[in-house]
Formats: sequence, structure tokens, C-alpha cells
Amino acid sequence: MTDNKNQREFIPLNICVLTVSDSRTEETDKSGKRLVEKLQEQGHKLYEKKIVPDDIYDIRTAVSGWVSDKDVQVILTTGGTGVTGRDGTPEAVSVLFDKVIDGFGETFRSISYQQIKTSTMQSRAIAGVANGTYIFCLPGSMGACNTAWDELIMHQLDYRTRPCNLVELMPRLKEK
Repeated sequence: MTDNKNQREFIPLNICVLTVSDSRTEETDKSGKRLVEKLQEQGHKLYEKKIVPDDIYDIRTAVSGWVSDKDVQVILTTGGTGVTGRDGTPEAVSVLFDKVIDGFGETFRSISYQQIKTSTMQSRAIAGVANGTYIFCLPGSMGACNTAWDELIMHQLDYRTRPCNLVELMPRLKEK
């Protein structure tokens, strides 16, 4: 059996990372830092990183600004996907989606169940496409970010992944 990844060249993407938290700073933002490390280790480029409070409008402002930037291809958010009163990332971001990628949240929770059992039902991780930009909204824990990146996102943002990946669909995302 041949290694399909060796048949294509890696395509680096411009990725933004948004940490949603009322308490994190650049010094204490472990999950955001981990996502930056992981995307750079794979060969992608960090386009920009921000931290915003758990406020629907602050979140939406940051994400919509990146969605309108033609150089941004992927946005990763971490935090604000739980069920408490301040958790509003899905509400802030989902209204921007042109398409929802239902399989991401479903698959993430299925994989997470193997690690954290029924606690995974508290996760409202989502993904979608807005103006040709992929957006993944992840829980705020480092474990959840590791799982999402290592098990799902990393492979789908690698053009060499077969039988299909999200990168090869990018030229057609804005088709009408």
C-alpha cells in the first residue's frame, strides 16, 4: 500500500486563532497557544491571534473581521462553547455561516466520548464556512483543542489527505 500523502504537495494556509475568555491573557492562554503550536508544526501560517471576552458581539466582531479578509482561509476559536450563561461562541459565530459542517461537531463529540465519556454532551463545538473561510469553534480546554486538531482538523486542512479534504474544496467555496 502506498502513502497517499507523498503524492501531493502540502499547501500552507493562513489561519487565525481566537481565544474566547473573560480571564485568559497571552501569558495564561494555554489552549490558544497550543493551537498556534500545532498549526505551525504542520506548516501552516499564523495570520493573527486575539483574545476576546465571552461576549457575543466581541466574538462576532473578531470573527467577521477575519471572514472579510480575503487572505484568511481558516479561523479556529477556543472557548465559549459550553452551556453556562457566558458561553456564546456558537451563537456569535453560527449566524455568519453560509454552510454548517455538521459532521465536525458530531465527529468531535464521538471521539471525545472515548476520552471523557458523557461529559462530551456539554460541548457545543461547531464548524462552518463563511465567505469562503473555514471556521472551527472548539471548547476551551487544552485536551479538547488537542483532540479536535489531532483527530480532525489537522487531516482536513492537509491537501495530501485522501480520499478528500477541505483544502481541495477551497477554490469552489464561493461558487453560486
